[in-house]
Amino acid sequence: MSRIAKHPIKIPAGVDVKVAGGKMTVKGKKGELHLNLVSDVSAEVRDGAVTLKPLSKARFAMDMWGTTASNLRNMIKGVTEGYSEKLLLEGVGFRAAMKGKDLVLQIGFSHEVNYKTPQGIEIKAPKQTEIEISGIDKQKVGQVAAEIYHMKPPEPYKGKGFRYEGQIIRRKEGKKK
Repeated sequence: MSRIAKHPIKIPAGVDVKVAGGKMTVKGKKGELHLNLVSDVSAEVRDGAVTLKPLSKARFAMDMWGTTASNLRNMIKGVTEGYSEKLLLEGVGFRAAMKGKDLVLQIGFSHEVNYKTPQGIEIKAPKQTEIEISGIDKQKVGQVAAEIYHMKPPEPYKGKGFRYEGQIIRRKEGKKK
């Protein structure tokens, strides 16, 4: 049984949550997000809080009960505060820059890599070795960060490549003579 979804989810001031026809809409100062409810979970907005309930005792219903609660909390935080990820680029000659809405990367290949910014995501390159990804959808922000990270993951000998801010790269010892 989900302990996450047992308690009602409070709706902060300035956020509007609507449930209609199996679809949940969360609207706040930063934007609007939608969530399709699974048929095994019901949602009800009452007294400034959202209450979720499983419609059966089946394993899937119980799993989706907690997942839906977490997704709803993430949506509420997204439309009020937003989410952001920061990637750092290490390596001689490695650079990142914005060209319009596209991210242009020089990461050791024979050509520049262009990354088109998806809708609902904002990418900034305040320095040549920093990339900031922000948006209201936690999943989209994480997905974009992961796609950029996997273009050049950090290698274990010199640490060249992308890394998340705060990520520690375990280094390997080089060859010995």
